[in-house]
Amino acid sequence: MKPNRVVIILGGIVLALIGGFTALGIYVFRTPAFALNINPFSITEKDERPFSATPFPEGAIFEGTHLPTPVPLKALYMSAWVAGTPTLRERLIKLIETSELNAVVIDIKDYTGRISYAVADPALAATHASDMRIRDVRELIAELHQKHIYVIGRIAVFQDPYYVSVHPDYGVHRKSAPTELWADHKGIHWLDAGERPVWDYAVAIGRDAYKAGFDELNFDYVRYPSDGNMEDLLLPATGDGNKAETIKQFFSYLHDQLSGTGPIISADLFGMTTVTTDDMGIGQVLENALPYFDYIDPMVYPSHFPPNWNGYKSPAKNPYAVIKYTMDRSVERARVIGVPSSKIRPWLQDFDLGAIYTPELVRAQMTATYDAGLTSWILWDASNRYTPAALLPKTDGGPRPLSDAHSR
Repeated sequence: MKPNRVVIILGGIVLALIGGFTALGIYVFRTPAFALNINPFSITEKDERPFSATPFPEGAIFEGTHLPTPVPLKALYMSAWVAGTPTLRERLIKLIETSELNAVVIDIKDYTGRISYAVADPALAATHASDMRIRDVRELIAELHQKHIYVIGRIAVFQDPYYVSVHPDYGVHRKSAPTELWADHKGIHWLDAGERPVWDYAVAIGRDAYKAGFDELNFDYVRYPSDGNMEDLLLPATGDGNKAETIKQFFSYLHDQLSGTGPIISADLFGMTTVTTDDMGIGQVLENALPYFDYIDPMVYPSHFPPNWNGYKSPAKNPYAVIKYTMDRSVERARVIGVPSSKIRPWLQDFDLGAIYTPELVRAQMTATYDAGLTSWILWDASNRYTPAALLPKTDGGPRPLSDAHSR
């Protein structure tokens, strides 16, 4: 064999190995299970200024148009990693186009605290929270709108280890060691829900996302921590104050700052808020949320209800009963306080936990939602692997005319 052929072959092998390891690295570090075990937050420059929400600068680089909220709304969740990878997101977009689905929920800020795209607001940019998971977010939203797909942006608020790393004084601390940050069972740090600058931060992210084209802002983790060493929890801003009242004030603040300015706003609540009347120690009460949002999205995954709940040894294996009971209770509680029950829009389970979720079990949840008098729902699967057989084909005569799109 001639020497030059040897060099060529060896070079090809080296390049193949490099490509393989690169692909493996992308797969590993984009996998949520691994993301919990690494620290991606290397801060080279700390913004010392307390954050305050400011108006958008003149001459913003982009202002998206918006679609009206579809009624009924039928959506699925898409992580920022998937949304930022064209080959992965196209599979879900195709599923929406060919089924009864008409909307998608995409992470703006997830449990890591990182913002998934390049923000336009200079004050937000100064926090260095953007990590560019979705480099073409504005183009992606424009494409989805062209396909008549409504786009909801999910913002994890108080579970935010990144912003805590920048502003540890806003964080939840340890009672036994007040200078140290408290962490939950997964090692994740939280913001104190009583910190008003954190409220402004959430509002500013929402405003920027709306400018980018997101039609609706969905606020998640709008609560205090629920797991970890709760006896060691120190809340510098909340103190011994009423958690439910603090969260209610936050809901009111979001409403005052965002309602009437364009975006539709929604909030995710623990599934148990539909059947309990206290705040469960996390500050969430259904009646405290209903008046302040366009939609309330309870996370009523059957697998998340405890064994023997409501007489069911395994709630996960009885999805129709779980959803029907929780939605009936929600509808009644909304009626009592004079709020339209159409505001209630549950997250439904499309993942295997407590039971193998067949198309029949996924569909049973939708049927229960309808039987409770509701019309809209959102599917959750953290891995973004949904069950097409659980969905009806698109039979509504095709999409609405694009002229229905408008800027709010």
